Amino acid sequence: MQELALHILDLFRNAVEAGARTVHVAVREDRTSDRLQIEVRDDGRGMTPDQVRTACDPFFTTRSTRRVGMGLALLQAAAEQAGGGLGIESTPGGGTRVVATFQLGHLDRAPLGDMAATLEVMAAEAGVQVEYEHWLDGRVFRFSTRELEERLGAEARGDPAVLTWVERHIREGEEALRSPVREYCKGVDAR
Repeated sequence: MQELALHILDLFRNAVEAGARTVHVAVREDRTSDRLQIEVRDDGRGMTPDQVRTACDPFFTTRSTRRVGMGLALLQAAAEQAGGGLGIESTPGGGTRVVATFQLGHLDRAPLGDMAATLEVMAAEAGVQVEYEHWLDGRVFRFSTRELEERLGAEARGDPAVLTWVERHIREGEEALRSPVREYCKGVDAR
């Protein structure tokens, strides 16, 4: 996969297939420690210890819709290629937590990619709550489908105009997160 956002979408699809009702995605970038961490946590049916041990085998999958599961194997390879690794924690009935780490400035690290488009697709999934947070050097942007539903109702998530707004809102939030923090002094001419 060319961007990490697509790996996140694949982990989301795995969670939905596992019956998750809530999926939490956290992206943490720390330029000081040169580290990028992506965490996807769900409340789905989870995996046994044996399933966790074989989860990164491309010929293993818990899905009934196909016989191979390349997603975790590809994410693990992408993380290791960029000086990081992959960890999986899961218990039957207790959900799954996947954490991928990368050296942020590594030449071979794939770009994060289009999180706005990824989250728009995730937000359209009826019956699954999506909680997203993106940390960058101590600053954070958050998005929650739960808050969206509280304001507009659950049926609004299927409305194309609402999904377009979601995509734009996330894009603006991500851009604001990357913008340098500016301090303004009242009464001082900055010319």
